[in-house]
Amino acid sequence: MATEVKVPTLGESVTEATVGELLKNVGDAVAADEPIISLETDKVAVEAPSPVAGVITEFKVAVGDTVEVDSVIAVIEEGAAAAKSSGGEAPKAEVAEAGVEKAAPAQAKAATGGDAAQTLSPAVRRAVLEHGVDPSTIKGTGKDGRLTKEDVIAAAKNKGASGDAAPAPAAAPASTGGERREERVKMTRMRQTIAKRLKGAQDNAALLTTFNDVDMSAVIEARGKYKDMFAKKHDIRLGFMGFFAKAACLALKDVPAVNAYIEGDEIVYHDYVDISVAVSAPNGLVVPVIRDAQDKGFARIEKDIADFGKRAKEGTLTMEDMKGGTFTISNGGVFGSLMSTPIINPPQSAVLGLHRIEDRPVVVNGEIVIRPMMYIALSYDHRLIDGREAVTALKIIKEAIEDPTRMLIDL
Repeated sequence: MATEVKVPTLGESVTEATVGELLKNVGDAVAADEPIISLETDKVAVEAPSPVAGVITEFKVAVGDTVEVDSVIAVIEEGAAAAKSSGGEAPKAEVAEAGVEKAAPAQAKAATGGDAAQTLSPAVRRAVLEHGVDPSTIKGTGKDGRLTKEDVIAAAKNKGASGDAAPAPAAAPASTGGERREERVKMTRMRQTIAKRLKGAQDNAALLTTFNDVDMSAVIEARGKYKDMFAKKHDIRLGFMGFFAKAACLALKDVPAVNAYIEGDEIVYHDYVDISVAVSAPNGLVVPVIRDAQDKGFARIEKDIADFGKRAKEGTLTMEDMKGGTFTISNGGVFGSLMSTPIINPPQSAVLGLHRIEDRPVVVNGEIVIRPMMYIALSYDHRLIDGREAVTALKIIKEAIEDPTRMLIDL
């Protein structure tokens, strides 16, 4: 009996998605509830599972297609055995990736010799080509062992660290000969939404950024002293984000405008702090939310952040994970950023940007000393938040980080 696979419900107010990847081929046997297609929405990637056990007989969509909720995307013959071609292998699905070349260099071929378009997502394939690594030698950490972009980048770094010679870059073609190639890849729905939201924030808000620098000595000392006990008791590493999240809660309590937003001609204030934490995912930046951060301890906050990072990499974050949020923290320091002007996450009115820690000479009690310093930035909507309020909030965060005791006694 033929069973239709339909686009599942994608979340509140989300009516369509883009086909990101075909996880199976025509002729493959699938179990009930086994994912067969990856779909990209405005915020997350979701997987459409097979409703029955059987064999895939047809895909009605291709990579890059836009599909609506409840539309048919595949057909499965229930209870059938996997079809075999004369060569003993299941026939491959036709994967029509808009604007992406079908021919790929040897590095992008799978170990079986198949075309990379059959086995690797567009983002992973681009990473393979950029870093010149063999995907058949990399162990995937994604769902069902699939390769992620991070797997490829990590393999490239390990290759360089092991002393293996990196592939020589292609010589620039002479003006009179040779072939220069371009690749056009359609933006994912998530990337399109990120672009629209960030541009919308610039167009609609009166953005301004204030800066300060923080002496991280006290936090580094506290982590060094208690990290082993903390990990043993709570089974999680004590990081920096817990300190900044709790410091932000103090600031937002004292300066409530930084935790508010504009809706029409009204200002909406919150008596709680839901912190959106910017997390890097294979398809772009996502911002899952730590709910009621003001009531959570360091361990719970660190566990939430670790869970978000893991699920962002796996592509299993849900719409509910990213719904809401009253304030955002973005840590560009993990990528080496010295200073930046982060853009607010609408409809929020402020975002805290963290940066790398580096030893710098500073003057303390009239003497020049070397301290581990970090620049911090608070971008805010000047329509709602005055400069005095923004500077005050950032100063509270600075003082709490430089003297973490303030977080214990609520100062």
